[in-house]
Amino acid sequence: MKYDRDRLAKYGISIATANRVLEAAFAGRRTGYVFEEDRRFDMVVRMDNDLRNDLVALEGLYLPLPDGGTLPFRQVAEISFEDAPAQITHEDGQRRIYVGFNVRGRDVQSTVEEIQGILDKELKLPACYYYTYSGQFQNLQEATGRLMLAVPLALLVILCLLYATLKNVRETLFVFSAIPLSAIGGVWALWLRDMPFSISAGAGFIALFGVAVLNGIVLIGQFNTFEKEGMTDVRKRIVEGCMLRLRPVIMTALVASLGFMPMALSTGDGAEVQRPLATAVIGGLLTATILTLIVLPSIYKTFTRENRKEA
Repeated sequence: MKYDRDRLAKYGISIATANRVLEAAFAGRRTGYVFEEDRRFDMVVRMDNDLRNDLVALEGLYLPLPDGGTLPFRQVAEISFEDAPAQITHEDGQRRIYVGFNVRGRDVQSTVEEIQGILDKELKLPACYYYTYSGQFQNLQEATGRLMLAVPLALLVILCLLYATLKNVRETLFVFSAIPLSAIGGVWALWLRDMPFSISAGAGFIALFGVAVLNGIVLIGQFNTFEKEGMTDVRKRIVEGCMLRLRPVIMTALVASLGFMPMALSTGDGAEVQRPLATAVIGGLLTATILTLIVLPSIYKTFTRENRKEA
């Protein structure tokens, strides 16, 4: 329906009046009520279905004039059947068309990036037209922003708790070195399984950091116990401490890894969330356990010996 606004103004007919006539023809208009015992029903009048699909009949609809006369639609409007959206929605005063789809078997981030590349090459929008992404991708962007705050905060809390436990800055940093060692394994595991760094993977890294430092606390605690017992040989202290705490360290990593294994191998609903989280934790625990038994004693021996020489 394309109105000739100049003609409408000439005859004194408003757009609202013309739309009401069309609404009555297609949707119907209540003209009264029908009572059946104690129930009341609306009496709605509208055009016959065949006439609603007839351009000639639509053009012959009469519009009321202010002076009491009538005027056929054909004189003030052009009527035609065209393909159009079933519904037009608005957001912030602008028209918006929603196109939705579900993502299965892959992550939302890579899907949107691939779509963005295709649209940049093949879609040329007219002036004043633009598109945005919402839904799960918008939630992902918002969660990513929160994750950028949650990860540093979690690391700071872990560092403070370590210092509260060990009461020594040097030993706190020794144990804290397990976090980058565990992150190496988590990143490698995600890369080997061709998984992107998603929100669930970020949550997995936070859980991983908390478990990874436990092994360092166990080792450093055992080294300090030997030192208090009078064992002055740093090398002997490290060897016997690692041998004594080897089983607890391995059991800590093994129990957590086996617990996350079903999630890492999941293929059902929610697997796209579970797999990155479990993969990051399992891969990080494997490298953290191995490197903690090698790197942490080396760091401890190096800096402890230097401190003794300075003394």
